[in-house]
Amino acid sequence: MRNKVLAIAAIAGALGAPVAAQAQSEITTGVVRGGTVIINDADGIAVDRRPAFREYVIRERVPTYTIPDRVVVGGILPEAGITYYDVPQTYGTTRYRYTVVNGRTVLVEPRSRRIVQVVD
Repeated sequence: MRNKVLAIAAIAGALGAPVAAQAQSEITTGVVRGGTVIINDADGIAVDRRPAFREYVIRERVPTYTIPDRVVVGGILPEAGITYYDVPQTYGTTRYRYTVVNGRTVLVEPRSRRIVQVVD
């Protein structure tokens, strides 16, 4: 019985290690129809600047757009009906634009309309 408990604990520890390591990373990863999207804080909004950026979006009263799909990294936003805004340099220089979709602020690659970061 003791061996079973130790075996279960070892398996749980082995399965939990990658999750803990990923939680500490400052890289956003998403899988998209056979491809992977990876950005780091140099390309997106840095972790320490996200609360201020969210407050900025609220102050600017950026409208939220509703889409039927889930808002996830790698998702593609519709071609029409959504307005994209420049990210002020105060929050880091980025080649991406932002908008609010289904109540969530997202960074989007302007040409493909692919979500590269959900700013939570």
